[in-house]
Amino acid sequence: MALQIWETLKEAIVAYTGLSPSTFFTLLALILALYYVISGLFPSSDNRRHVSSRDFETQMEPLRPPVQIGEVTEEELRAYDGSDPEKPLLMAINGQIYDVSQSRMFYGPGGPYALFAGKDASRALAKMSFEEKDLTGDISGLNQGELEALQDWEYKFMGKYVKVGTVKSTVPVTEPESTGEASESTPHEAESSKPTEDLPSESSAVKNDETPSKVNADKEE
Repeated sequence: MALQIWETLKEAIVAYTGLSPSTFFTLLALILALYYVISGLFPSSDNRRHVSSRDFETQMEPLRPPVQIGEVTEEELRAYDGSDPEKPLLMAINGQIYDVSQSRMFYGPGGPYALFAGKDASRALAKMSFEEKDLTGDISGLNQGELEALQDWEYKFMGKYVKVGTVKSTVPVTEPESTGEASESTPHEAESSKPTEDLPSESSAVKNDETPSKVNADKEE
């Protein structure tokens, strides 16, 4: 029966392809070999997905635990804007500094909120402003709606990020204004400041009184 099937297959190959059975199977083998070569050059979607996820895991390093930095100045806070990958990514609201390293895609270099990193951006967040002049912790002059928006941002940061420090407040030192008028001296001070006159001492007066009398006595003798 197997021989009969083989004979039927050969007749079908010749009838439909016009090729001999040996030529047909040779071409079939070449086509299969070519298919395997091409498929090896282009991996399947499953393999690509596996490779891309593995590469992404190698690129994303595990987050370091937040480090408390204490009280820093605004100038020192700028060093944590994400430009140095060895330092945490920090941001401040209302003088409170938070570690936002877990949201580096938003606040890190190239992110949509990268300009807020390394700064106290309270005013900018309250006004939803991206202007350079609003990148400050000064919230004076904000209306009630802006203050409420700032409070919402602060609650969000408190619930999502770890507080690691505070921004040192700088109080400007004002010098007392000089009136330019000379201080008036009291009569007592003016009197004490006058130079003392050279008055003859009592001994000098006595000596002067005695000298003429002695001369007169000598003359009388």
